[in-house]
Amino acid sequence: MVADNNNTRTAALIRVYGVVQGVGYRAFAMQRAERLGLVGYVRNLDDGSVEVYAEGEKQAIEALIKELEEGPFLARVEKVDVQWVEPSGSYEEFRIEY
Repeated sequence: MVADNNNTRTAALIRVYGVVQGVGYRAFAMQRAERLGLVGYVRNLDDGSVEVYAEGEKQAIEALIKELEEGPFLARVEKVDVQWVEPSGSYEEFRIEY
């Protein structure tokens, strides 16, 4: 079970909808996640959305979500869905997946 303590290691699967492909969104997400000390990945999906898997401190993931809601300058974020999940422990860095 994922605890509510903000310092607990957890993970989130995040889907970002809107104008989020072709605008530097993946690089933006990776830079923000790395700065927050998170591991995981970001990738474009075929439906035009972007998927972010972030693992680390809950407060850092919450900070990332806030930044993802804004996005880079050219992006137009319409909706962000967050699903809290158990951390997989299989990532050592944050990367862009293709």
